Amino acid sequence: MDTPPGFYVIGTPIGNLEDMTYRAVRTLGEVDLLLAEDTRKTGILLQRYEIHKPMRSCHEFNEASRVAGVIAELEAGKAVGLVSDAGMPLISDPGARIVSAVREAGFPITAIPGPTALTTALSLSGWGGDGFVFAGFPPNKSAGRRRLLTEFVEEKRPVVLYESTHRIQKLMADIQEILGERSVFFARELTKKFETLQMGTAAELAAFLDTHSSKGEFVVILGPLSGK
Repeated sequence: MDTPPGFYVIGTPIGNLEDMTYRAVRTLGEVDLLLAEDTRKTGILLQRYEIHKPMRSCHEFNEASRVAGVIAELEAGKAVGLVSDAGMPLISDPGARIVSAVREAGFPITAIPGPTALTTALSLSGWGGDGFVFAGFPPNKSAGRRRLLTEFVEEKRPVVLYESTHRIQKLMADIQEILGERSVFFARELTKKFETLQMGTAAELAAFLDTHSSKGEFVVILGPLSGK
C-alpha cells in the first residue's frame, strides 16, 4: 500500500465521472475508511472505478459526532479519506470540524486535488484573471440575500455564488434589484450532459430560465465593475 496512515481530503468529479485523477482513484482504493457526504452518491463513483471500500456518512448534521471515531481510526494507524458529493471537500461542503480536529490531534493531512465548480465556472466566464471573491451559498431568505448583495455594489472583482434550482430565480430578482444592469454569468450542471452557460443581465438570465430548465446546481458570477 502506497498510501501511508493519515487523513486524506480527496477531490472528486463535479459531474462527469471521468474527471478523476489517477492519484484520487489510487487513494480511494487504498484508504481503510472513507467518509462520504452521501454514501449512495459516492457509491456510484466507487462502482464506476471498481473500488470496494467501507464508508461512513459525514454531513452537516452528523459531522461533529464523527470526530471521535475518526481520531480513533487514525490512532490505530489507519488511513481515512474524506469526500463530498462533488468537487473538493470543505468548499461550501462539510468537513471543517473534522479537518480541524485531525490537525489539532497532530495527524498528517493530505489533499488530493480535484475539480471545483467555482474555478471551472470562472474559467468559462473569462473573469478570473484579476482575482475574485467567493461567497458560497447566499442566505435562503430574500432579506439576507439582499444584505449580502449590497456588500458587492462597489466590488470590482467578480463575485462567485452557488445557488440551488429552487432559489435561482429569486436570486436573479434580488441581483436585478440591488445591482441593476451588472453583467452576470451562470453555469448550470457543469461537466454534465445538459451543461448550460449563459451571460447577460440578471433580468435577461431570469427570462432565459423562464423558458429553459432550471434543474440542477448553479454557479452564479457577478461580473467585475471594470467589465474585464
